[in-house]
Amino acid sequence: MLPRAAKTNSYQQVASILEAEIVGGRLKIGELLPIEAELAEALGVNRSTLREGLRALEGNGLVRRVAAKRLQVTAPDPERVALTNARALGLRGASFRDLWDVQMQLEHFAAALAAERASDDQAAALRASVEALAPVLDDDEAVIRHDIAFHALIGHAAANSALELATAPMGLLLFSATRDLYRAVPAARHRLLDAHRAIADAIAARDAAGAAEWMRRHIADFRRGYEVAGFDLDAAIELRRAV
Repeated sequence: MLPRAAKTNSYQQVASILEAEIVGGRLKIGELLPIEAELAEALGVNRSTLREGLRALEGNGLVRRVAAKRLQVTAPDPERVALTNARALGLRGASFRDLWDVQMQLEHFAAALAAERASDDQAAALRASVEALAPVLDDDEAVIRHDIAFHALIGHAAANSALELATAPMGLLLFSATRDLYRAVPAARHRLLDAHRAIADAIAARDAAGAAEWMRRHIADFRRGYEVAGFDLDAAIELRRAV
């Protein structure tokens, strides 16, 4: 049975109550919510208040509309979560150094896990990403897109939801700054391709130590390129979406 909503700020109470039910697992992913009339009665609110609360849940990606205007419980899309967290990091003035410090610790761990856990299809996808990058290496925008996608594939192949959610927003924010890097240090794109190929090969070969070591080199080289370009490691990074 659902708790009753308070009279003050009741639409926020509606959203909070239902969010707690979802996060607590009492409302399951994929489950349909009761129809509006039943839900409003259970919560002790009118239907307009209920709809406001449901819109808030929709905005947070916890429910979605399906057939017959019913709402279904859903987990927030990982890309949406990553973008939201990347914005938060940007608003807090996160610098290249801040993000790189953490990335240097997490990315090699993700690569090692991916070597141990990736499916054959995931390993093949990593190799395909490398081969798709090679012909467009002179296109900075394409390089950035492939770089983000490659690291996202590794995060997913690591089969660790906490790690994937931790690395994704930092990657979006860091790699959004690389447009200027490749213009300033053109050789960086070729080193990136070589590193991606070595990492993908190690993961496909189930070589966790090799994948981790190549990822360490790759992330270290990322910082070296930034320094060679003369960029300020302590300046806040602006999130750019046009990639």
